[in-house]
Amino acid sequence: MNNLAFVFPGQGSQSLGMLSDLAASYAEVKHTFERASDALGQDLWSIVAQGPEEILNQTQNTQPAMLAAGVAVWAVWCKHSAIRPDWMAGHSLGEYTALVCSGALSFEDGIKLVAVRGQLMQEAVPVGVGSMAAILGLEDHQVVAVCAQAAEDEVVSAVNFNAPGQVVIAGNLAAVERAMHVAKDAGAKRAVLLPVSVPSHCALMKSAAEKLDKYLQNTVIDKPKMTLIHNVDVASHNAPETIRNALKEQLYKPVRWVDTIKYMHDKGVTRFVECGPGKVLIGLNKRIAKEAVHLSIYDSETLNKVLEQFND
Repeated sequence: MNNLAFVFPGQGSQSLGMLSDLAASYAEVKHTFERASDALGQDLWSIVAQGPEEILNQTQNTQPAMLAAGVAVWAVWCKHSAIRPDWMAGHSLGEYTALVCSGALSFEDGIKLVAVRGQLMQEAVPVGVGSMAAILGLEDHQVVAVCAQAAEDEVVSAVNFNAPGQVVIAGNLAAVERAMHVAKDAGAKRAVLLPVSVPSHCALMKSAAEKLDKYLQNTVIDKPKMTLIHNVDVASHNAPETIRNALKEQLYKPVRWVDTIKYMHDKGVTRFVECGPGKVLIGLNKRIAKEAVHLSIYDSETLNKVLEQFND
C-alpha cells in the first residue's frame, strides 16, 4: 500500500519480558527467536524473557534481541494480514530490522551483523568514556551550536534528530556534560543523560564503522522489496554497495528521523505502523506528521486494533 509505512524501533525500546503476550498466542514469535538463538549460539529468548536486565541491556545482546523482536512482530503481521506496506524505515538499529523485513538481508545474516555491530561499538569506546543526552526544547540548529561551543578538544555532536524539540547528543562524557549546561543556559527545557554504554552516531564510532565495513562486505545484500528510507541520507537505495555504505556511515553520522518521517509523509504516506516492542516511535512520529494516522504493534491488543483498522 503506497500510503502505508512500517517503521522499526531501535535500541532503548527493549524491556524485560517484551513480546511475552504475543509469544503466548502466536508461534511465530518463539520460532523467530529460536532461529536467532541458533544463529548466535546463545538462548536469546531466555535473555529477553528472564534477563537479568543488565544482560539484556548490554549492547551486543540488545541489538540482536531488538532485531529479532521486530522481525517476530512482522512475521505475525504477515501471517494474519495480506496487507504489505510500500514504505519502510527503522530508527538506528531498526534500519537493520527494516532491511530484513524488506527482504534485502537474510534474518540470520542480520542477527549476526547486529551482534557484531554491538560488540564493535562497545569495544570502540570503553564504558564510562562516552555518553549520550537528550536535549528538549531547543531548535535543531541551536543544539548544533551548543555542541560546537561545548566541544573544546573533545567530541560532542547532535546525533539523533528525533522530533521537533527533541535532539540527542553524543560524545565524550565530559563534553556531553558541558553541552548539557550550555543547552540549559540557552533555554533548553531539559537536558537528560541517557542510560547507555555507547555514544552512538558520533565521530567516536568511526573506528567501529571501519571494522563493521569488513563484515558488511562479506554479507549478501539484495534489493529491498519496499522503498526503504535510510537514516543517514533520507534516501532509498537498491545497489548493495550503496546500502553497505549507508550502514557503515550510519554508525558515526546522525539519525535524521524527523526528515525521514517528513519525507515519507510528503510522498503520500498517511499511515505509520511502529512494528516492534515499545511505543517510542509512535510518540515521535505523532509530533512530526501530525495529520497522519499512527499505530503500533507490540502485543495482542495492539495487533488486533491495527488488523481491525485495516479491515474496515
